[in-house]
Amino acid sequence: MNASTMKTTAIATLWLGISACAALAGPLSDRIAAGEPIRIGFANEIPFAYPGEDGSPKGFVNAEVIGVLAKMGYTDIETVQTEWGGLIPGLNAGQFDIITGGMNILKARCENIAFSEPMAKIGDGFIVAPGNPKGLKTYDDIKAQGAILVTGAGYSNIDAAKSAGIDEASIMVVPGPTEILAAVKAGRADAGTGTYPTMKQLADSSGGAVEITDPSAMPEESFNWAGVGFRKEDQDFLDQFNAAQKEYLGSADMMAAVAEYGYSEAMLPGDKTTEWVCANR
Repeated sequence: MNASTMKTTAIATLWLGISACAALAGPLSDRIAAGEPIRIGFANEIPFAYPGEDGSPKGFVNAEVIGVLAKMGYTDIETVQTEWGGLIPGLNAGQFDIITGGMNILKARCENIAFSEPMAKIGDGFIVAPGNPKGLKTYDDIKAQGAILVTGAGYSNIDAAKSAGIDEASIMVVPGPTEILAAVKAGRADAGTGTYPTMKQLADSSGGAVEITDPSAMPEESFNWAGVGFRKEDQDFLDQFNAAQKEYLGSADMMAAVAEYGYSEAMLPGDKTTEWVCANR
């Protein structure tokens, strides 16, 4: 083989290597390589993820994700706010790159997007009128009383209610937390449901208009694990994110960053994997 042939072969081999790497990179990696910011998408879900008065990302999921990204060396972050029901469609349409809304990992969702390893274990909560006049503490109570339950569009609570045998006509679906609170306060619904942290925040901020029920009354199967959402074609970036999150999750730095939002050690996800949660929730 002469020198010219060797040079041509080397260039061809290098080009094949570059092409292979490019083929493995997802759209998020391509954006980062092009100098574009990482776009995080979330709804107005206190205390998970919500915009501050200046538009900055607030909530414990945003704090955790921003901490993980910083650990990975990424600080150029842009926020996109949408309604809860628009998070998965918006991600897959390329409107943003990561869902930081505090989304429960569910089998149906796992079919449409990829999730990080769990970052929190979270139970459901109910808000009710003061004194809980109908004694509503579980989905079974709602069914037994023939009560009206209100929850948010796209919430996992809809499936939980249906699984408990609650008639669809008894499930009121509204855009989000503000409307859930309004429905219970006005008496249009007997109970409102969502994740316990969100419902507790609504009760705490209601001035006594509603109260939160005892979460320990909920059955074990009502507990879920929250993760961070990615497009399936961004598996390369997700693998790196999971590695960084494994080191960051539960660390002193992380717990300090999320403390103001009510995230405690009791909410750490334990040893359940995303693979297990996708199969069992």
